Amino acid sequence: MTTRDIALVTGGNRGIGREICRQLALQGLHVLLAARDEAQGAQAAEGIVRAGGTVTAVPLDVRDEASIQALAERVQREFGRLDVLVNNAAVLLHEGGNALTIPPAVYWESLETNFMGPLRLCQAFVPGMRERGSGRVVNVSSGAGQLSSMGGYAPAYSASKAALNALTRLVAHAGGPGVLVNSMDPGWVRTDMGGQGAPRSAGQGADTAVWLATLPPGGPTGGFFRDRQRVPW
Repeated sequence: MTTRDIALVTGGNRGIGREICRQLALQGLHVLLAARDEAQGAQAAEGIVRAGGTVTAVPLDVRDEASIQALAERVQREFGRLDVLVNNAAVLLHEGGNALTIPPAVYWESLETNFMGPLRLCQAFVPGMRERGSGRVVNVSSGAGQLSSMGGYAPAYSASKAALNALTRLVAHAGGPGVLVNSMDPGWVRTDMGGQGAPRSAGQGADTAVWLATLPPGGPTGGFFRDRQRVPW
């Protein structure tokens, strides 16, 4: 077992997820970099290790209950606990329509990754955090899921991120004292998903997630944040 905090970051092999892994590892956490593609995960982890961080690449498909269960068992066996869960893995599908014309299957596919995956991971790991009275959960959401400004952009993606924000509130209540659960909006970031025309770097996009993952006891919970500031739902 280890005395340093253990953090799991889903979708950690690229973009914002990889940068969250890098920043957490360089702050001294032992990061479990989760990716569907084991080779890509190992390559991303190797780069962070060379920079001085402690990272272990782990296989994970957030859409697969068996994959999540296998990882939960491995974490318990090798580390005895999980201190930080960052639900970053997500899909933004080519939707090609509006809310009335997009096929229901596209909504289901978006929800499976962007909502059901985080739900399953919370159910796997938050009970242990609750029992210990300590833990951090960060849901990487989006301004697209913000009801206060929602329009017609990417309806399936937007709906899935709004659902993720609702999950944040629910898990914050269920986690009990000491388990801080928050959503964050990274903004429009230069990644494979955001494109090279986006104004923000991966480092900027990851900053608020890292801040929430390392909150001190008594920090905020059940909130939605952008650039370390609480924003409306």
